[in-house]
Amino acid sequence: MTSSGDDIPTFKCVIIGDGATGKTTFVKRHVSGGYGRQYVATLGVEVHPLRFNTSRGQIQFNVWDTAGQEMLGGLRDGYYVQAQCAIIMFDLTSRITYKNMTNWYRDLVRVCGRIPIVLCGNKVDIRDRKVKPQDIKFHQKNNLQYYEISAKSNYNFEKPFLWLARELFGDPQLKLVEMPALLPPEVHMDADWQAQVELELEEAMTTKIPDDDEGL
Repeated sequence: MTSSGDDIPTFKCVIIGDGATGKTTFVKRHVSGGYGRQYVATLGVEVHPLRFNTSRGQIQFNVWDTAGQEMLGGLRDGYYVQAQCAIIMFDLTSRITYKNMTNWYRDLVRVCGRIPIVLCGNKVDIRDRKVKPQDIKFHQKNNLQYYEISAKSNYNFEKPFLWLARELFGDPQLKLVEMPALLPPEVHMDADWQAQVELELEEAMTTKIPDDDEGL
């Protein structure tokens, strides 16, 4: 943990995954993320400062976004160095982005060791999903947290960051005292669809993984 100029606990968070999974859209939903961001030219990275008001005071994640560099066939180790937490994102409408998570996870752990990691399945607002809840076992096998999100509708935006904050502070009771300031949603998920998504995920989570199951 470091501190920002005004003594706010600050953590380096890398967000990784295949191109076009929605990583940049996700980060830029947070209105503070566009202000004061830095560009690390040597690594092709944009760093977005995202602040959250919690029951333990303000916390800042400096979110390192690959800015498309993953399309070049991987990231240099300098991107991962000193990361204190991470989000791995895949696209629920693209099976290959889920399969490729294994590579992203391997590179991250090789450089950073066992830091807090959240797995996010993005684009849950799209009904024609290709990766079903029962297919998603990677997080259970590797002891990761998993959330389904919709960057464009703001659905579950805060949950990955809240979970990471609890892990980083070692405080499972830590709460957000106000919701993050987000841009207006570009799409809307109706209540019935949200309820169905959450029920299907809950049912999948309670299903035991067969020993020989490899997921997708």
